[in-house]
Amino acid sequence: MTEPTATVVILTYNGEDYLREILEAVEGQVFDGEFEVLVIDSGSTDATLSIVADFPHVRLHQIPNEDFGHGRTRNLAAQLARGEFVVFLTHDATPASDRWLQRMIEPFRIAPSVMAVLGNQIPRPHCPPIMKYEIQGVFGRYGQDFSIHLMHQGDYGDDEGAMAVMGFYSDVNSATRRDFLLNTIPYRDVRYAEDQLFGHELIERGFRKAYAPLAAVIHSNDVTFAEYPRRIFDETVGLREIGFDVPVYSKRWIVNRVARSIVGDTLRILRDSTQSMSWKLRWLFVNPAFHVAKWRAYDRASRVPLSDRAAIAAESLEHHRKIPDSDAAAQ
Repeated sequence: MTEPTATVVILTYNGEDYLREILEAVEGQVFDGEFEVLVIDSGSTDATLSIVADFPHVRLHQIPNEDFGHGRTRNLAAQLARGEFVVFLTHDATPASDRWLQRMIEPFRIAPSVMAVLGNQIPRPHCPPIMKYEIQGVFGRYGQDFSIHLMHQGDYGDDEGAMAVMGFYSDVNSATRRDFLLNTIPYRDVRYAEDQLFGHELIERGFRKAYAPLAAVIHSNDVTFAEYPRRIFDETVGLREIGFDVPVYSKRWIVNRVARSIVGDTLRILRDSTQSMSWKLRWLFVNPAFHVAKWRAYDRASRVPLSDRAAIAAESLEHHRKIPDSDAAAQ
């Protein structure tokens, strides 16, 4: 059996909400070459495995939940993959077109020096405005929506702002040369933010990555209002744990930032031509609470001692999602 050009890897854990539409979208890709689909599941207890079983061409690999690690499991995927390129999706990221995979691989073919590709993300229509505008802002930094951007440290010298943009990476929708992951820069086995660490290390060591805006997925994290600050806490602590500079701000600075953010999002909501009036009226009242919750969580995450694992677990969304509700309530 000839080796495929690409292996599409989907990491799953209780991913029933979007998995069927993701697998159907991947199965329908128009691709110049052969590709395989590999699902690595880490102990799902919902309908995830039965959904995978409906797609006979999908290769399933199961691991115990306690063996999962964001970086460790992606390295396992590279070992199991047969494709020259390993393309990662999360179980809530749906390819936005039938040319998604072709466009993810295109930068590698344009520039053989490219080692990794970051794809675009389009927020789901129902996500909170604070998340919608943040996603649009992050990916909007790369410019026009049709130009592939190649990024290399030598192109920008010591410009810290440019380095922050170049180093940004997200495994929601990404691709890497399999040989590069196996033999040059593997993912680090860290608790969180393994993708950010990978992206920065790649750039800092002189390799090139690309941003492919047309290789888009529809994605935004489905979190409740109660879960949202826990996610912010995880992200912030995760960046601290891998050595990123996370400033500790004064209460006054945070109050001013919250006020500016609320005003900014209010104007965006009022001008948002993609949403109905009922959506706007709802979020004009609710969205400010998300900003307050976000910055309260950031403040706690920037100050908690990294050695205090109990305090971190108490605030962590990932920790609470992995243990039964009765156990979580008891802690």
